[in-house]
Amino acid sequence: MPEVLQVTGDCAIDVAELVWRFTPSGGPGGQHANRSATRAEVTFDVAGSPSLDDRQRQRLLDRLGEVVVVSADDERSQLRNRRLAQERLRRRLADALHVEAPRRATRPSRGSVERRLRAKRQRAGIKRLRQQRED
Repeated sequence: MPEVLQVTGDCAIDVAELVWRFTPSGGPGGQHANRSATRAEVTFDVAGSPSLDDRQRQRLLDRLGEVVVVSADDERSQLRNRRLAQERLRRRLADALHVEAPRRATRPSRGSVERRLRAKRQRAGIKRLRQQRED
């Protein structure tokens, strides 16, 4: 496992800040599933993390809350579930940190305006022909 969880280009979290818990996976599976603690649950304390700057911390607090908990029990192996949970945590934090670029208002091109008006005139002409035939 890497020493740092690289969330985005400018955000990296020390893996020592992650708290792990392992429990048996639910569902069928016989003796292996009942006796093996393969379900991985990772907890990350957003409010107390020294790896985040103030802007990142505030954004994560607003979007995810003080503590983020992610779990994985897809695989039979604890190690693979651990990797899955860590990747899910990384993706969740990255999505919360992502800032959409503000939309800039643009004007329609002259060609698109002309095409729209030409289509309106054609449609109006069709409707006009229908009215004349019904008289």
